[in-house]
Amino acid sequence: MRIVGSNMLSALKRLSVSHQNQPILASNRGRTQSLTLRSVHSQFGTMSLPERKPFTPDFFFRQLFDGESSTYSYLLADLKTGEAVIIDPVLDQAKRDAQLVKELGFKLKYAINTHMHADHITGSGWLRELTGCQSVIAAASGAKADRHLHEGDRVDFGSHVIDALATPGHTNGCMSYVIKDQGCVFTGDTLLIRGCGRTDFQEGSPKNLYENVHSKIFTLPENYRIYPAHDYKGQMESSVWEEKRYNPRLTKDLAEFIKIMDNLNLPYPKKIDASLPANRECGVYDIPKE
Repeated sequence: MRIVGSNMLSALKRLSVSHQNQPILASNRGRTQSLTLRSVHSQFGTMSLPERKPFTPDFFFRQLFDGESSTYSYLLADLKTGEAVIIDPVLDQAKRDAQLVKELGFKLKYAINTHMHADHITGSGWLRELTGCQSVIAAASGAKADRHLHEGDRVDFGSHVIDALATPGHTNGCMSYVIKDQGCVFTGDTLLIRGCGRTDFQEGSPKNLYENVHSKIFTLPENYRIYPAHDYKGQMESSVWEEKRYNPRLTKDLAEFIKIMDNLNLPYPKKIDASLPANRECGVYDIPKE
């Protein structure tokens, strides 16, 4: 084996540095192009994607899933105090979620809904019985809860704070929840990954949805993570940067967006007749009997 001397290593380093910005040749269908290494990187967009803010060491995050309704629930906790919240719990998964809270040694403080769901029954009521937590939802939703939120209200667990943003449009009672210190927002059905919630029931309004997304969510820092209430294609998260550029509906102007939403011709939600009455009561009267 041949040992490379220190003088040769120094020469190699100088050679590498001197060529970083030198033109390189690339063949493209017979044409020769002169590119720099930096321009190669920029062609693939690696320099424009904003760096995500990492979660702080004392912040616990767990994304949970209900397969039948394709609903994401989010268990969040302060690892120093053990106080926890869950966003958009599902009735059929309440026992799973309560067991997880117990196993991790957390104290569930709040079960929070982004809106009154039409495709599943909330797990808030059953979790309240199982864990002693309080249920939370927007006052505009018309649903019963232990605590009703308005624009600008704050929900705390340990040292962490959730800021409530009123983002109606999918329904009249939709809220998005921002955690500034962690650089993330939970958007419910208002903003989905490359999509948005339908606006043809529960006093929905495409105009309101569009304006609220653009004025309240798209104005957040672009590196904020977006966590929706549903996804039907296996995607788990997005970012403000991505949705501002690639959301096929919300990148249109308002008039075109309204036209799109008014012509979706979606089927009547399968579980709406059971879900809405139960969710108006915080899911309490439909708790399974054991």
